[in-house]
Amino acid sequence: MAEQENPISTHQVEFVNPAKEAVKAAGGHWVIPEGTILAGASTRALAYMIDTIFVMGVLYLLTSILGGQGASIVQAYNLGLALSGGKGTVLFLVDWFLIFSSNYLYHKFTGLRYGRSYAQRWFGLAVVLEDGKPLVKSDWDARALRKMKYAVPVLGMLLFGIRDLMLIHKRHTHQSSIDLTVGSIVVDGTSLPPALRKHLR
Repeated sequence: MAEQENPISTHQVEFVNPAKEAVKAAGGHWVIPEGTILAGASTRALAYMIDTIFVMGVLYLLTSILGGQGASIVQAYNLGLALSGGKGTVLFLVDWFLIFSSNYLYHKFTGLRYGRSYAQRWFGLAVVLEDGKPLVKSDWDARALRKMKYAVPVLGMLLFGIRDLMLIHKRHTHQSSIDLTVGSIVVDGTSLPPALRKHLR
């Protein structure tokens, strides 16, 4: 009597990284280190908001102490001050210079020192190149300069911010327009191979 063929066959299933497959399907290549976890749009947005609150809080304290309440950084959002002419207009312009320059310097130097901003560090995130290596000074310059667009009143968040959040959510590599320009990714720092997270502080 011939043995009946077992209709149930067993085989090992290999884990497939959907992001990696998406890159292959697009004809590209995957350079991100194996096992690296990409940061989601909501976590990145929350980290940016906390960073902004921190920067604006420091500016508010400094300008209030040095110039009094009437010269605090909140006057940057007083359109009447801009249209008043004379010292009022000058104060308005100085306030916006402080906001843009402080945002630029904050994101540049926290990146150079820690490999991320303070809020990103708090969430355990890290900003690295697509191959997992650290960003160099020119990369941090480019990121910080382009991040200044988020500080533009109204348009910063409603246009640039939402557009980048949608791009992060849509792309398999979770990259914003800034990431695509610089060639960077934002990841869970602990998911990087030990050799690629030595620079993180």
